[in-house]
Amino acid sequence: MARASKSISQSYSTAKARYAEMGINTEAAMDALSKIPISLHCWQGDDVGGFENSGESLGGGIAVTGNYPGKARTPDELRADIDMALSLIPGKHRLNLHAFYGEFGSKKVDRNEIRPEHFSGWIDWAKANHIGMDFNPTCFSHPKAADGFTLSHPKKTIRDFWIEHCVASREIAAVIGKALGSPAVTNVWIPDGSKDTPVDRLAPRQRLSNSLDKVFTKKLNPKHQLDSVECKLFGIGSESYVVGSHEFYMGYAIKNQKILCLDAGHFHPTENIADKLSSVLLYVPSVLLHVSRGVRWDSDHVVTLNDALHEIASELVRNQLLSRTHIGLDFFDASINRIAAWTIGTRNTLKALLIALLEPPALREAEKSGDFTSRLALMEDAKSLPWGAVWDAYCESRNVPAGIRWLTEVKRHEASVLGRRG
Repeated sequence: MARASKSISQSYSTAKARYAEMGINTEAAMDALSKIPISLHCWQGDDVGGFENSGESLGGGIAVTGNYPGKARTPDELRADIDMALSLIPGKHRLNLHAFYGEFGSKKVDRNEIRPEHFSGWIDWAKANHIGMDFNPTCFSHPKAADGFTLSHPKKTIRDFWIEHCVASREIAAVIGKALGSPAVTNVWIPDGSKDTPVDRLAPRQRLSNSLDKVFTKKLNPKHQLDSVECKLFGIGSESYVVGSHEFYMGYAIKNQKILCLDAGHFHPTENIADKLSSVLLYVPSVLLHVSRGVRWDSDHVVTLNDALHEIASELVRNQLLSRTHIGLDFFDASINRIAAWTIGTRNTLKALLIALLEPPALREAEKSGDFTSRLALMEDAKSLPWGAVWDAYCESRNVPAGIRWLTEVKRHEASVLGRRG
């Protein structure tokens, strides 16, 4: 450990000098990175199972593949796994919780009956960890969502049920935000759509708009709770038509000044949400990013350090959009160690942000002067700058393993804890 730390220190000293030559303060970049929280998604730890014990299979166009051993079976096991992941990720982060992860004991509590007390264990855990939390209504994996429609359902009784659930979720999020001293973003996503081509595309969207108006009727304190709506291109069972499309939710968010959630896997494979940020943030107060990685379809793969992620981070940093952006993760992989999935995805997201924070200012200067030759040359040369040495130094300065050494901790945890879960 000491030898590795010495090596990291030497590499960082060289990198620091190299960046300084280009007008970049690496210490300032690391300090800025430490202030960016990433909201880890609880559903990676148990394959989007939740703790309702309702017996309902996973639905809503969501599919988790793989059977890697050791998934969390209880709230305590899930919290312990999240603790493990957070210990391997530099910085102070958040947890994104879905409504069906409440602690209901032996009682049957339907979605429209959830209350803050069902999440007191999560609040206590977050307080102990000094982290904030975000929240989501769970509008899938339920008998009243079995036909693929919820807030846009043609039956008023079904719509009212889901309206009540979303209203309850907002109230719970407000209690969470107040208790933790940090506003909880409540993100509304619904699976509503059709497998085949519908005749009437308008009426479901009219119903959805009316339902959302009812969900958001009560004004809540923005110091405690913030509202977000999330679009999608298509899903399993909604290949031909999605009620809550990008155009629908962008219009709704602009009209009602809600946070617009952009999920990296919810668009065409050739679309990059980085290009949308500077457009939508002209008209909405802020955005929620669900950092994911779609492969051919919205398959929510573990985030890798690819071009799409680089571009998202660069767009946020270059245009000073971080203060108006909430960053969360959304992927689930049951084919690999789930704690490793959290760790890889979050560390990659932070790496991309660090690289963006270390970008040479000469890039912008070249563009402003119209010197596009230098802009391209500098942009390409920046890709080989020694950001990895800065990342390793950042990890060690935050008392988490640098490089791949975190994997040793995960393997040890797998052998001593996960392997005993059966």
